[in-house]
Amino acid sequence: MLSAVFAALTAILAKIGVAGVDSNLATAVRTSVVVVFTWLIASIARSETPFQHFTAKTWIFLALSGIATGLSWLCYFRALQVGEASRVAPIDKLSVVFVILLATAFLGEKLTWGKGAGVVLIAAGAIVIALD
Repeated sequence: MLSAVFAALTAILAKIGVAGVDSNLATAVRTSVVVVFTWLIASIARSETPFQHFTAKTWIFLALSGIATGLSWLCYFRALQVGEASRVAPIDKLSVVFVILLATAFLGEKLTWGKGAGVVLIAAGAIVIALD
């Protein structure tokens, strides 16, 4: 739930912050803050898993995830710059639909009736809000 609240704050704060500036530069500033903040948290938390435990596969998939995150943020900030936050955020949350479908296809997770119904409802809700 806290993740959802912080994601909502992210949309509102970013919409205000991106006004009148280049969305790519705004994303770079935000990303820099995230980098500093997460390294601070990681150093305070003192993880028991040192870098030596990272495999090549770990590095590759974390790097690919980072690239996907960066591309997502660039698109999100551009959308916030040109659109209403109340329409952009629901479209962004279609990621839930894609996660469920991709997890089924690539991770072997089961697509249950409940997940299927959720996919349909989330997609329908996002479309209804976006077209309102």
